[in-house]
Amino acid sequence: MANIQIRKYQEEDSETVKELFTSGMNEHLPSAFVHLLKQPLTHMLLMCTFCSLVATSKSFLLPVLAVALLLAAGRQAVVHMFNAYIGASLKSDLDDVVESYLRRRDSCFWVAESDGRVVGTVACLPAENAPEFLELKRMSVCRSHRGKGIAKALCRTVADFARDRGYPAVILYTSMVATDAQRLYERVGYKKIRQFPLPDFFPKIINFTLIEYKLDLERDK
Repeated sequence: MANIQIRKYQEEDSETVKELFTSGMNEHLPSAFVHLLKQPLTHMLLMCTFCSLVATSKSFLLPVLAVALLLAAGRQAVVHMFNAYIGASLKSDLDDVVESYLRRRDSCFWVAESDGRVVGTVACLPAENAPEFLELKRMSVCRSHRGKGIAKALCRTVADFARDRGYPAVILYTSMVATDAQRLYERVGYKKIRQFPLPDFFPKIINFTLIEYKLDLERDK
């Protein structure tokens, strides 16, 4: 981790932090679309559309075009789902990181800096649904700087912060398609607690789920 410094967020980091978050989220679009294609409901819709049009039109061109349009619509729906989450995040805590994290009790936001450039972020705050724990949020590392131990160092920063303030554990939520993030969290000691669907209609029908992880600090000494 040569030339890497982890420090608290500063106002001038705002645009870079938003760009890192947005690009990191968009990396999961292909995996989310593949997940959609694997769903039985998707198979049924595509097959029924194809077969019914073949039977009624006596042509293969129209069914193929219809299936192609359905696939394009499905990809747009996945893009819309991600864009909605990104937009909501940029308008909430990431719109004013200082107010959302640095001025709140037991909360903080850090960046990892390499040669004067922000290449990673992480934050924490008391968990909304379990305030006895801290929640790790906004973990992101620039693709060009992965594999250098930055993400692990950011995880340790949050764990040390929580331990110093007497919290027994850190929790986090990540999506089912963020497989690299899941492997990272498990390598640094997080345990999978549960997996549950998002409440919105489209994520529900495509079985798109979130995974909750927990790091027990009482055993992480």
